[in-house]
This record gives sequence, structure tokens and C-alpha cells, in this order.
Amino acid sequence: MCYVGPLAGAIVTSVLWRKARNVKIFWLNLLFWGGALFGVIDHLLNGELFLISENVGWDLLLGAIITGAILSAWKGVVVFSRKHPVLSRMLS
Repeated sequence: MCYVGPLAGAIVTSVLWRKARNVKIFWLNLLFWGGALFGVIDHLLNGELFLISENVGWDLLLGAIITGAILSAWKGVVVFSRKHPVLSRMLS
């Protein structure tokens, strides 16, 4: 269930993206969808029935760590785009 955190973030940012159409929210949305997809594929490759592992608590903690890493990476992209504004213009 490590995909739950990124999936929740992806759903929230998808709703925000529909309303705001902000390029930075779009970047975060893509990162969250990628994290959720990675989690689902990981569970499927490990043969976990119904995408639930044996240790749900550990899996949820891992999901929180993945979500934090996604937010940190996104913050790095935002800071980088402020230093190099051409990036924001190219992707908007």
C-alpha cells in the first residue's frame, strides 16, 4: 500500500490542476502519478494479492516517505525554475 500516499497526492493535484492550470501544480501532479504507478507495479511484481503487503503499517510508512521524497524533488524543481525562468516558460 505504499502507493496510497502518492495516489492521494495525485488525485488532489489533479483536482487543483483542473482549477488553477498552474505549471508547478502540473509538475507535482506528474511526480505523484509516477510515484503511485511505481508503487502499484512494485506490488504486482512482488505478487502481493490485491496490492496489499503482509506488513501494512510498514508499507504505509514507506508510502509517506515516498510522498515526502516526491514533495522534496518538486520543491527542487520549483527552486531551479525560479533560478532559470526559461524552464517555466518552456513548459507552460
